Amino acid sequence: MSIDTARLREDFPILGREVNGRPLVYLDNAATTQKPRAVIDALTHYYETQNANIHRGIHTLAVEATD
Repeated sequence: MSIDTARLREDFPILGREVNGRPLVYLDNAATTQKPRAVIDALTHYYETQNANIHRGIHTLAVEATD
């Protein structure tokens, strides 16, 4: 089975960058892991529409964030 690295790179927006004139290769996953587009989109939606502490309130946003 072969891995389509070009397809995998497309899922991670940051890997579209160039560093020193070359495509970015990120190997420091022990420090942080780069996020795929689906995760970035889900987090953006959450912070834009549902950001609240979970299990900490009875107001609508807290209930939605908990669920």
